[in-house]
Amino acid sequence: MSQKVLDRKGRFRNKIISFRVSPEESIMLERKVKLSGLTKQDYLINSILDKEIVVEPNSYVITSIKKEIHRSIENEDDQEIREWMEEMLLAFNGKEKTKIKPIEDPRQ
Repeated sequence: MSQKVLDRKGRFRNKIISFRVSPEESIMLERKVKLSGLTKQDYLINSILDKEIVVEPNSYVITSIKKEIHRSIENEDDQEIREWMEEMLLAFNGKEKTKIKPIEDPRQ
């Protein structure tokens, strides 16, 4: 029998939730997940439950930020990602971790 896989807090996650997204939403989700340094599952759970997302500046996150900076220079329409990165970089100033709240959609 296989061993149960527990999350970081020792909880057994056994419920499956799935949904469809547009290609544009998928790209934006992938970009935010890479910038957060979390797994997609952890990022989605924290975002849906309106929890703060704790980002630890490691080499993976720094590389993702560099790629996003180059991408946002080329694309002027990435205002949401730019604001997210700016908040993250300002919070990194001398700290080991930073907390980011999901940006509320102004259209709602």
